[in-house]
Amino acid sequence: MDAKVKQLLEKALMKVDGHETHGPRLVDDALRLCGRIHALIRLKILSGEVDLAPLEIACYALQLPLRHQKLLPTGKLGRSNLKERAEQAAEMLVAGFADHIDGALLDRTTQLLHELPQRKPNLDEAKLLADVVNLDDFGVTGLLLQTIHLSRAGGGVAQVGDGLEKRESYGYWGARLKEGFHFEPVRQIARRRLEHTRQAAALLSDEMKEDRAV
Repeated sequence: MDAKVKQLLEKALMKVDGHETHGPRLVDDALRLCGRIHALIRLKILSGEVDLAPLEIACYALQLPLRHQKLLPTGKLGRSNLKERAEQAAEMLVAGFADHIDGALLDRTTQLLHELPQRKPNLDEAKLLADVVNLDDFGVTGLLLQTIHLSRAGGGVAQVGDGLEKRESYGYWGARLKEGFHFEPVRQIARRRLEHTRQAAALLSDEMKEDRAV
């Protein structure tokens, strides 16, 4: 990605919400997704040369604060609908950065974002981007992101624990593993990370039971 474009995107991401709150969270999230893109490419998941620039810009665009954030019930996917997230990311990218990003590159990036939430994207790069985003739901990373989401909605430790219990009882993880990934190596990573989620959930449940017993 062009250094100037990256600098402009990072500047935009330093404002983490509509209340003038500044911090590194969104930039760090974008960098984490970009790092995951590079790691999966090294695994040769995609054949041939991969155009990294639109993938990296898309990772940053997906972190742009949404205009209308929906707070979903505990146990549901702890972020706005992926389709809405991707569409708004594409719109904000065009509206805010069209003067700074080459037109052809901008077109490739918005195409990735529009294909991202589709059940069967046409572009392999869009499939990879979808897997990278969906992997964020798993492991300790997923648990922390869910905690941040619930905290912003006024929830706390009890709501995190309740959400984890509901995800297990409703078969959430099985559905996510089945439908959330296009590439088997990424699904295997998600399975491994799910064990981390379950370990953390068990520890949290034990501590909450101890506290209720006092």
